[in-house]
Amino acid sequence: MAEHQEPGPEAEGADPLVRPYVITQGRQHEDSVQLDMISVVIAARADVDEVALEPEQLRILQLCKRPQSVAEVSAHLDMPVAVVKVLLGDLIGRGYILARAPYTQQSPAHRDILQAVLDGIQRL
Repeated sequence: MAEHQEPGPEAEGADPLVRPYVITQGRQHEDSVQLDMISVVIAARADVDEVALEPEQLRILQLCKRPQSVAEVSAHLDMPVAVVKVLLGDLIGRGYILARAPYTQQSPAHRDILQAVLDGIQRL
């Protein structure tokens, strides 16, 4: 008779703990970009090197064809916000995603800033 064995670490119960660590390669925060939950992100380029990206990053790019908040991306992917921030930071660093703080009436964008953003997008 075969003995009943307890599920190993690859069992479904371990997945929620291990998977975020693997997806972010152990990083706990984005390296160069400061994002919060209400930062707005949008895909910046249509040409994507799908081989060089993780499946989760490809899903983020698909979602971000329209502007999304970091919280919305996290909810759609059913991933922790911290993990999504790391992945977004990588995509921003590669030029695939643009991010901005949400627009508020207390901090209206000046024409100089808007022109600089437009110039940067045109250079892509």
